[in-house]
Formats: sequence, structure tokens, C-alpha cells
Amino acid sequence: MNLLLPDLSSLTDVRTFVGRARQIDEGGAIRLVGHGPTLAMYACALHGAGGPTVLALRVLALAEPAEVDATVPLASMADRFARIDRLMAGSRPTPRSVGKPIEMPVPPTTATNASWAGVAPPRSGWDVHGVVPFALLRQAARAGIDEVAAGVPAGSGASAVARLRGLVWGRTLLEDASTGASVGVPAGAAFAAEAFGFLGKTEDDSASLHSAGPWWRLSTARGHVLARGSSLF
Repeated sequence: MNLLLPDLSSLTDVRTFVGRARQIDEGGAIRLVGHGPTLAMYACALHGAGGPTVLALRVLALAEPAEVDATVPLASMADRFARIDRLMAGSRPTPRSVGKPIEMPVPPTTATNASWAGVAPPRSGWDVHGVVPFALLRQAARAGIDEVAAGVPAGSGASAVARLRGLVWGRTLLEDASTGASVGVPAGAAFAAEAFGFLGKTEDDSASLHSAGPWWRLSTARGHVLARGSSLF
């Protein structure tokens, strides 16, 4: 099956999202959900080892309506990009070609290591809880990355690394300013927002914060982070 993207910049958007997901987990997967004129792309930033489940979500427009729900290996997507590059090799981009719809094949291979894809955040019913400054998210992300790097000695096994990541990124990110009580957003949400480039390069902006049941959502103009406090699946 092919998805018809509006233009080359949309393909670049998908490629960037896949590339950032591969930096987190080279052997990971992406879930592609096409519904009518929109494509939702989900990738996992954190899951398992008793830590939080944190997903990144980017939504794009399609040039042609589609109905698809496929979870495929990131490596297979990279292979499709390489094939598109070979087909386009030697063709000089023009304003007309850049704005022309382009087909993106959906790999036929289903990812077998993506248990997170069965975790379904709600599509509606989100309550608004204000905003979270980008500066706070960046600080939490970088502090957590440094702590994980410093806390795992060379030669540590994958399970030890996973446990430490679950501990660090499962900590509460925020407190209620009026009561001092913890707000259940896991720090891993900050990690995902930074790792997937959803914070951009500005310092004075903020992400909107929402909740629905056990789920939290950070939303920016570049994408969304969906998080729940522990891996129960």
C-alpha cells in the first residue's frame, strides 16, 4: 500500500520523525495510522522495565484519503526512503516538482517487537492543565540524560540500563504551584519532547499540558508527547 503525501517537504517530515526515532531505538518501530485526510505517526520513546510509557506523535495531512493502521520496523521505513531517493536520483528539484504529491510505500512487514503499539491513548476527552515552559522541559531532559549516562558503568547489561532509565524517567516532572502536590507527568515526557525535536530552538515558548484518565499529553506546534506513569502492558 502507498500513502500519497502532499509534497516533498511532507516526505522529509516523515523521514525526520523516523530518523529521530531510530536515534532512540535503532531496532524500533513506527505506527502509521491513516484515517481519511490525515496521517498520525507514533513512535516509542520509553516503554517497559517498570518505567513510564512515553510515545511521540506527529500528525500530517495526506494528499489522498487513506485507511491504514500498520506498525512497521523503522529500518523498513529507512529502506523505503532509500528506494525513493534512487528513483529521484538525477532529477533536479523545481518549484513544481517540490509541490507535487509523492507516494510513500508502507512496508508490508509488521514489527514484532512493538508491544507499545497496543497501548491506545484516547483521541478525545482531554482536559487542559495550563502550560509547561520549554526551558523546564529542556532542563529536565538534559538532567535525566546526564544521570542515566553517569549511573550506568561501562559493560552494564541492557536490563540494568533499562531499570535505571525507568527509574529516572518515571519520576514526576511537575508540582502543583498552589498545593505543592506532585502532578503525575513522568519526566520521560520531557525526554521525548526534546529527543523528537518538538521543542524547536526557542527558549521562551511553552507546551500545553492535557490529561485524560491515566494519560498526559504535552503539545507543541511541532508534535505531541503522550505519557502514562508506568508500563502496565
